[in-house]
Order: sequence, then structure tokens, then C-alpha cells
Amino acid sequence: MSPISETSFEGWQSEQSKDPEYVAAAAEVEPGYQIARLRIQQGLSQAQLAEKVGIRQSSITKIERGNYVPGLTILRRIAEALDARIEVKVVPNDAFQSCNLGR
Repeated sequence: MSPISETSFEGWQSEQSKDPEYVAAAAEVEPGYQIARLRIQQGLSQAQLAEKVGIRQSSITKIERGNYVPGLTILRRIAEALDARIEVKVVPNDAFQSCNLGR
């Protein structure tokens, strides 16, 4: 792999997506990233979002950093405060996808 300074972000991301540990870590922080992105797009501070949701600002920080995964009740309140919706998917593991299922 070439040094990061010689690699585009897309190239680096493509390389990282082959690493199962990276993929797992990215999946863990994705909800927090989405919350932070929506909050920032709406011009809200963490404190303002926390007030709208009825939780502490430190909880928003932990959620956005991926240090805490809130339950559905809190996620619903956050989504409502951000005028957003929650989508939950149940998808097969890669091992299951790769089998032929009798075809």
C-alpha cells in the first residue's frame, strides 16, 4: 500500500473497506456520524440538540463519537428533534450471501 500522502481518499477508503476490523469499527460509529451530520446541517450545537431531546450534552457527544449506542427510545427522540427518520435493516452475513441456496 502506498503512503497516505500519495493516495486519494477514495483509494484509501477502498483499501480500508477490505479490512474486516475497519468495516466493523465504521459500522459502530455510523449512527453517531449521521446524527452529527444532521445536527450540523441544521445549525444546532450539541447542547441545543440535547435540550430538544431532553438528555445531557455529554450524551450527544458520546453518541456522535460512537462511544455509546442509544436505545430506540432515545434514537426516536433524536430523530424527531432532527426531523429525521430511523431505518433499521436486517441483512444476511457475507457467508450467507455467498452460498447458492440450492441454485
